[in-house]
Amino acid sequence: MTQLELARNGIITDEMRVCAQREGVLPDKVMEEVALGRAVIPKNRLRPLERPCVIGKAFSVKINANVGTSPDSCSLESEREKIETAILSGADCVMDLSIAGNLKKIRRALLEVATVPFGTVPIYEVTYNLVRDGRDVESMTIDDVLAVLEGQAKDGVDFFTIHAGLTKRAVERYVDKRVMKVVSRGGSILTEWIVKNNKENLLYEYFDDILALMKEYDVTISLGDGLRPGAIADATDRAQIEELTVLGELADRARSFGVQVMIEGPGHVPLNQIQMNMELEANLCGDAPFYVLGPLPTDVAVGFDHISGAIGGAIAGWFGASMLCYVTPAEHISHPDKNDVFLGVIGAKIAAHSADLARGNRQAWEWDNAISLARFNQDWDGQIRLAIHPPTAKRLRDRMDLKDKSACSMCGEFCAIKRVKNAKEADKI
Repeated sequence: MTQLELARNGIITDEMRVCAQREGVLPDKVMEEVALGRAVIPKNRLRPLERPCVIGKAFSVKINANVGTSPDSCSLESEREKIETAILSGADCVMDLSIAGNLKKIRRALLEVATVPFGTVPIYEVTYNLVRDGRDVESMTIDDVLAVLEGQAKDGVDFFTIHAGLTKRAVERYVDKRVMKVVSRGGSILTEWIVKNNKENLLYEYFDDILALMKEYDVTISLGDGLRPGAIADATDRAQIEELTVLGELADRARSFGVQVMIEGPGHVPLNQIQMNMELEANLCGDAPFYVLGPLPTDVAVGFDHISGAIGGAIAGWFGASMLCYVTPAEHISHPDKNDVFLGVIGAKIAAHSADLARGNRQAWEWDNAISLARFNQDWDGQIRLAIHPPTAKRLRDRMDLKDKSACSMCGEFCAIKRVKNAKEADKI
């Protein structure tokens, strides 16, 4: 049985226990949320997983980091370093989006070092195989898709992004009205297939066959937003909302199969529309966990999109997003390197923690209270230990030759904390 089916039968799995301990809740709470389809624990039944996590609104906001080769940057060693960096920096999940090199070798090598849930977008490998074999995209069949899905499931992949909600109707009626048309790589592949074949999306048509295969391996389905807005001008338009409505219907079908499901979301969304987008997903998709890219509240932050993504992600998390996909400084402009991955994860981690505070997460508040107390006590070692990335905090502390080791480098004898303490000792306050 899948984690969802076990939860529905009142069975608490080892993964549920581990997740409950990490979240500081009772295992019954994890089981209940999974049983209701409001949370997922991505874990392929064939793969041992050192650090499982539960993704859902009732728990801490999670972070996903993407890695993967491109035609202009294809190094297995580099991608392995990125995935290790992402996990060490705090990523709860990782995805391999490789489209160049030996995809099977790359995926299997990355799975070996991934101690957290591992996802893919199988349509990439399907398309890669077509090109390798000299076939056009429009020749893709459901057998091509299912073969790749089964191969990746047997390798141990924990969750798949499946763009089954991108329909022929949406492509024909709405896509051409957009500024950025289709920015999802998987969505663009399927758009081309739909247009050239004049047929319905084969992932939508054969969705039950996909679910049957995923259930066999207990692979979680992440319903991809092939029509996510790639420009602020396209946010919350008809194409996006129509796809989201279809994703809600597909989520119901996945749950009825006993397959865990989460929903992927935008994308480029202005700040004043983020709350509405979170509420729309909850209403249309039965509170399935919402996994959002950013969102990015502006189009102009090229080179600094990790900051833009953190701003949008904090608000999305506050209003119900369950997992944030990190955005790196290289977004829109180049292939990310290891440092870009680090900055992307840290930005998303700050956003997720800020959202946890706003949502009243007890562990988040305890963390902030502990570092505040260390700061007031001028306990620099404690403050560094509790920082979101201790090595960075230590480097910044150590780079100054401080005359007063008890203070920071900004105030010296004018230190606010020391002056308040002195006043208190003099019985002035």
